[in-house]
Amino acid sequence: MKKLELKFENEDGKIVTYTLDKPVEPVDPAAVSAAMDEIIAQNAFTSGGGNLVAKKSARVVERYVEEVEIG
Repeated sequence: MKKLELKFENEDGKIVTYTLDKPVEPVDPAAVSAAMDEIIAQNAFTSGGGNLVAKKSARVVERYVEEVEIG
């Protein structure tokens, strides 16, 4: 399953990551950037280190898990 990770910097200078399941593909970088700007402007989320103050990055992550039989 693919996920969209949005990474922000908070007031303490720490990275805060929010993950969204099943992003619409192909991902539109301009739309993601605009959404991140709006999250910061609206102070939509809080973190233990204060308000979100800057965008750091965004990425699509796909996790593949294969079970290993151990007997």
